[in-house]
Amino acid sequence: MTVKSEVLKTLIENKGKSISGEEIADRLGVSRTSVWKAVKSLQESNYTIEAVTNKGYMMPADTDIISAEAVRSMTDCAIPVYYFESVTSTNEKAKELAGREERAVVIANEQTQGKGRLGRTFVSPAGSGLYMSIIVKPDFDISKSVLITTAASVAVVRALEKLYGLAPEIKWVNDIYLGSRKITGILTEAVMDFESGQIGSLIVGIGVNCFESDSPKAAADSYGFIGGSVSRAAIAAQIINEFIPVVDNIEDRSFIEDYRSHSMVIGKRILVYKAGMLGKPGAQPLHAEAEGIDEDGGLIIKHPDENGNTVTETITSGEVSIRLE
Repeated sequence: MTVKSEVLKTLIENKGKSISGEEIADRLGVSRTSVWKAVKSLQESNYTIEAVTNKGYMMPADTDIISAEAVRSMTDCAIPVYYFESVTSTNEKAKELAGREERAVVIANEQTQGKGRLGRTFVSPAGSGLYMSIIVKPDFDISKSVLITTAASVAVVRALEKLYGLAPEIKWVNDIYLGSRKITGILTEAVMDFESGQIGSLIVGIGVNCFESDSPKAAADSYGFIGGSVSRAAIAAQIINEFIPVVDNIEDRSFIEDYRSHSMVIGKRILVYKAGMLGKPGAQPLHAEAEGIDEDGGLIIKHPDENGNTVTETITSGEVSIRLE
């Protein structure tokens, strides 16, 4: 990591507090001149850093940072990070990169055509959210790809708990809530390798509502956001730090218990909609009870069949959408 990146990481970790150039230099094992040059370079790159005589350098507590450099400075693994001011969709941009990157992250300040599950739109106005996609190359049975979405949900929950002490919950399979309001959506898509006819990469899209927005989605009753003094780069980096180790050990499934403990649907009455049913006049959902989460991330439900007998089945993310009754 460069001195500039190390200094940036130090200032981010101490947001709202002054830290002297001498202390930074001692921590990093470099000269005070190197620290001064790094700070000047960061300021020229539009990072807000205050320099106060006899106190040192400070990044204001309310600074929201989003850049590839800031994210990389806080990640625990060496993973390429690409940042764009505006894209149609980070998932689409990630698909373009998937041919040459086995593992990488795409982050944008804005999505003009953000994608949600089952063909929905994910409204993604500039400056209000974290929009990121992670490219991973599966080395497991693709029939278990729901595990990747499950792992991403756990990574987001763990990141928000560690960074801000929040208590988010997971609405199966891919939505994160604070209380009754949705703050995160996750969309996993596959990229085919046409030579082999197999899936070459999985693209995990994650959208986090960080700040209040005046976009149309903010008018929805279920819309929520983190608010307060948050750094989108810090959230992105922590999600990466939580997600990559789980992916590297996906078959041990140790994260499933964390997914279960954060579920907001287990033990609840739910409405199950088959794909394409939502919004269709006369569509009748299945009334069921959510019994649990299986070892592959599937939702175990119990419901009466056409003869009135109680049956138990497991549904996967590609089949249905659910709502709490």
